[in-house]
Amino acid sequence: MLGLMQDWPLLIHRIIDYAARQHGQREVVSRSVEGPIHRTNYSQIRERSKKVAQALEADGVRLGDRIATLAWNTWRHLESWYGITGIGAIYHTVNPRLFPDQIVWIVNHAQDRMVLTDLTFVPLLEAIADKLPSVERYVILTDRAHMPATKLNNAICYEDWIAAQDRDFEWADFDEKTAAGLCYTSGTTGNPKGVLYTHRSNVLHSMSLVHQDALRISASTVVLPVVPLFHANSWSLAFSCPMQGAKMVMPGPKLDGASLYELMEQEGVTMAAGVPTVWAMLLAFLQKEGRKLSTTKFMLVGGSAAPRAMIETFERDYGLTVVHAWGMTEMSPIGSLCAVKSSLSHVTGEALLDLKSKQGYAPFGVDMKITDDEGRELPWDGKTFGRLKVSGFAVTKGYFGSDENILDPQGFFDTGDVATIDPEGYMQITDRSKDVIKSGGEWISSIELENLAVGHPDVAEAAVIGIAHEKWSERPLLIVVAKEGRSIDRRNVLSFMDGKIAKWWMPDDVQVISEIPHTATGKINKLKLREEFRDYRLPE
Repeated sequence: MLGLMQDWPLLIHRIIDYAARQHGQREVVSRSVEGPIHRTNYSQIRERSKKVAQALEADGVRLGDRIATLAWNTWRHLESWYGITGIGAIYHTVNPRLFPDQIVWIVNHAQDRMVLTDLTFVPLLEAIADKLPSVERYVILTDRAHMPATKLNNAICYEDWIAAQDRDFEWADFDEKTAAGLCYTSGTTGNPKGVLYTHRSNVLHSMSLVHQDALRISASTVVLPVVPLFHANSWSLAFSCPMQGAKMVMPGPKLDGASLYELMEQEGVTMAAGVPTVWAMLLAFLQKEGRKLSTTKFMLVGGSAAPRAMIETFERDYGLTVVHAWGMTEMSPIGSLCAVKSSLSHVTGEALLDLKSKQGYAPFGVDMKITDDEGRELPWDGKTFGRLKVSGFAVTKGYFGSDENILDPQGFFDTGDVATIDPEGYMQITDRSKDVIKSGGEWISSIELENLAVGHPDVAEAAVIGIAHEKWSERPLLIVVAKEGRSIDRRNVLSFMDGKIAKWWMPDDVQVISEIPHTATGKINKLKLREEFRDYRLPE
């Protein structure tokens, strides 16, 4: 027997409809690419997103067509998403930090019909446009006054493009499993892979994350999504904020510490979300200028492991609650958050910092397990390392344009991470499977060594890679960058680490370089580091 509930499909445009109806005057503030601060609200975002939908239809865009966006976090980018999905088309977020050849590859693989882009990226697109045969039109996300002279095919400024529409438009009707968004992995090994989200997966993912033990978003929250929209749905914030009626403060292209601090103080930001490299810049600014955060109380850190020292400093010196998150493009993207369960409310001091350094436990909608290389499930004892595998309503079951089976026999996706899970369900990433250091048949966590090294007062950033060793197969090499105005002594760093890790985990050497390379998503590029140090030999 089936129930008698209404068939109410979970479509993305219902989110902006709700936001306009219940929180219509709630602000969306952006630092524009042109410079000035721009103010709008959810009611106006909905009206303009309908104009985007009309303009797309007028240009012949139909259900299932891919529309690329190459843009910063601004109101125009946000309303473009709702307009694109409102007709059943698919927003394809292109990461501008990829190499041009990678951008060419993913736009061609997606067969994007249009590109919506910020002024910043017009020169980039002009240089590769002749390699993008599927793109019929370029919409520049600006007004007529700032529209550049460009040779891009059929180019038009965004404000003129939507001004021709009258808003007499009804959202399209389609199945909730219709594709909504396309995001490609960063492709550090081989070509990027496309993850195709549905309306249903995006809505459910956002609904599962807005509560107190996750994103902590309510109608009274003021959110600064530093994480870009092109990083896997901006960690759901493009949907979660309107869903709850939270004020959004969009940082645009200026992500330096001073610019973020200005927005946070000027707009009364209470919650901010971003990767550790961004928060390291903010922390350096706060410390150098002697500033405090007057309204920001909650910081979400993800994308890569947050150093323990960073968590401690933000909480101790600036009164923030820092929550570690983990996920990946294939998970829409959030897969765990490190809130403190009631059973652990008694934990304080160093033990609490140890807990907060973990990636946390899975929210509703995500199942986790760790297995050995043969697929046998391993215990949740907080000690046993294994391959981290996940399943859930917002986890991919395949890649766009590929017939490859990527799930195990139980329907779990192998994340490529190596992790432990403790008896309370808290997961901790110890490495990527391709980065784990195998010394004498045992695993050494490069992430744990990196986080420990960054706690040294002279170290700004650290990376650990495995170097071939005749006896032990591999041994760890610690690579560090000095803080501004500081110098690093190898022996001093190793002495700092001594006693905090097992003796056999201790790096065999320390190398100081001026800059550690990063991937397009802000993660340490260990592939490039291994190339740079391929001729290096460990000391005897």
